[in-house]
Order: sequence, then structure tokens, then C-alpha cells
Amino acid sequence: MEERNKTLGEFIIENQKAHQYSSGELSKIINSIRLAAKVVNYKVNKAGLVDIVGAAGDQNIQGEDQQKLDVYANEVFIQTLINREIVCGIASEENDDFITVEGLDKSHNNKYVVLMDPLDGSSNIDVNVSVGTIFSVYKRVTPVGTPVALEDFLQPGNQQVAAGYVVYGTSTMLVYTTGHGVNGFTLNPAIGTFYLSHPNMQFPEKGNIYSVNEGNYIHFPQGVKDYIKYCQAEEEDRPYTSRYIGSLVSDFHRNMIKGGIYIYPTSSKAPKGKLRLLYECNPMAFIAEQAGGTASDGFTRIMDIQPTELHQRVPFFCGVKSMVEKAEEFMEKAK
Repeated sequence: MEERNKTLGEFIIENQKAHQYSSGELSKIINSIRLAAKVVNYKVNKAGLVDIVGAAGDQNIQGEDQQKLDVYANEVFIQTLINREIVCGIASEENDDFITVEGLDKSHNNKYVVLMDPLDGSSNIDVNVSVGTIFSVYKRVTPVGTPVALEDFLQPGNQQVAAGYVVYGTSTMLVYTTGHGVNGFTLNPAIGTFYLSHPNMQFPEKGNIYSVNEGNYIHFPQGVKDYIKYCQAEEEDRPYTSRYIGSLVSDFHRNMIKGGIYIYPTSSKAPKGKLRLLYECNPMAFIAEQAGGTASDGFTRIMDIQPTELHQRVPFFCGVKSMVEKAEEFMEKAK
């Protein structure tokens, strides 16, 4: 079969033997996410027609207004994972605490936990800009047969066994890694099947796009201000192009394909940064590294940070390796 005509289901089966834990559970988790993504995609594409846009009237743990579609996507992903009997715990950006999944026989025998941002960039829903889903999978560290504990979720990103995202854009794509490179699958909406469209995705060696919310420039640390000035300087292959969508999944996806750096630093408005280590930064860092890029908090590799809380925030520099390293140079100089 020609590589590009391969379905996601076929790809998962063929690659199952490459997984360190080849009992099939990891494959079932990816299959569950595929199914939930199709359901959410259907709703996202109807967002202007039915009453699922706008605020739901509640705030999530972050103090942000929950959009109706946020709540819907959260429920779809959680229920799909629970119904398939494959995970022992789930943590979501939308939930205060993690969810313990007992299993049908209440045995707590499943081995994996899933952490997710069910609808990233949801503030863009109402204006028809791409949104996404981000997910991360770890093998539990507590004994099989016992309920999951907080320590199962507070693992550094270097312990991830899989991570990925879905981008609901002009086409819907599922991009994921299990530590053996990054592959992208595009949904054919006519038949509801994901096909391998972007095999072995890689960041270019050089990039010319920088993605940062320059409206917050005055609040940024000096190192970030200096790097932005460097990006704008008219010398060598610069100035770079500024591109910022405000949906992490979309900005990351573009920068991986075209070559760029994404920055969400600390600021006087967000002293710890805004993005969540567990639901956004770790999975994107894993994908970036598998695609030849890198991710940092400005000084330290993202995936080496030891999490201390479920909703921990960190600054995030991610993209083409040489660009991130250059930004780190400016951060170090301005310390």
C-alpha cells in the first residue's frame, strides 16, 4: 500500500510492535482519541449553526470563562476514554482535579493516564479561527491494581509514551508521536477516515517566523524584548516574519511545517507564564523534539521540569532548534 493512502487505523496496527509496551493499550488510546476528535470536529464545524458557541457561564480552574464547546469537547474525550476501558486516570485542563477510572470490574488494572487540553484556543471559536485538542500519555508509576494518585500525573515530560494534537482547521488533522518520529493524518470528512498525509514531519533546520503576542511587549522580560528586536533587525536573513494566531496548536503546526519559533514568556501580567506544563507544554515539547525541534522555558528543557501541581504554568519557547537556542542566549545575557 502506498504510504500516503494508509489510514490511521492501519498505521496504528503496523506500528504497534514498535511500542515498548505492546499489549495494545496505547494503540487503543490513540484510537479513542481519533474517535473523540471526529465527534468534536463535527461540532466545531457546526459552531455557527447551533447554540454551542459563546460562554457556558462557568469558569474553569484557571479562572477563564468556559466556552460551551470547551465543556462539550471535555465531556466527549473523557467519556470516550472511560468507555473504552483503557486508562486508569484522566487529567484535563478544564477539571479541578484528576479523574480516577476504576474499570468495569473496579480492578484499577489499566496502565496509562491521559492528560489533555480538550479545546485549545477556544477563545477563537466565535470568530471561526482554528482551534485544537492536545493530549499526552504516561505509564502510571503507582502499582497496577490500586487507584491512581497525583504522582501518576506529576511526571516530567521525558516520561511521556505518546503525545499529539488535533487541529480543527481548513482541514482536520491529527498529529502524534509515540517516540518514533511524528506523523500527521488528515480527516477525509466524506467518509470519516484519517489518512496519513504528512509522514515523518520535521521542523526545517532554519526558520524565519516568530510567533509571540507583541501587544504584551512592554510586560515581557528583557531577554524576550532583545530577541524580538533581533528578529526585527534588517541584517543577514532577517527581519523575520511575525505570525501569531493565538491558538497554540495552530501556531505550533504552522511553525513545524514552515519553520519558526513560538514564545509565550513570563510577563508582569503572567509572572509564571500562561501555558500549562502538563496539558500544553510537555506534549508539544515531545512532538517538537521528535520532529527535530526543541522546547525550553527560556533556560531549561521543558521535558526535564519536575511538575509540582496539576495546573502548573511555565514560560514556553518552542520551535526550530537554532531559533530557540538563539532566544535562550538573549535570556541568559539579560539575567
